[in-house]
Amino acid sequence: MTETPRTPLTLARIEAIARAAHAGRTDKAGRPYEEHLRAVAEGVRARGGDEEQIAAAWLHDAVEDDALSEQWLREAALSSRTKAIVRAVTKRTGEPPGAYAARILATPGALLVKEADLAHNADPARLAVLDEATRERLTEKYARMRALLGLAG
Repeated sequence: MTETPRTPLTLARIEAIARAAHAGRTDKAGRPYEEHLRAVAEGVRARGGDEEQIAAAWLHDAVEDDALSEQWLREAALSSRTKAIVRAVTKRTGEPPGAYAARILATPGALLVKEADLAHNADPARLAVLDEATRERLTEKYARMRALLGLAG
């Protein structure tokens, strides 16, 4: 039996799904989480990312944050590349940073999404509202990940 092809989700629909999945959530700075998702998607676009990467950017934290399930991702009308990128940038419990970075580097298109994510996470304006200990811890964490990924600065 052959499966009936489904119409792929549009970027607008993916954005709406991601916003709804994260509705009511805030980031470490207390801002609506959708602002981070939008910033990462726009960061991917500004860095020359394609539609599959932009879709992955909207969904990059959805499985990790339990906003959407792995089953949802598996069954969603998304390209296999978009799904692979989302899986690559999804941190796994107890996973060493080196293994996480290696998976990102091994997945075509994932590095650009993670680069945009790190850029927004490390934005000095976002970090400035955090207490000093948290700000220093996160700054070091993001710098270590950038180094593992071979990203400058």
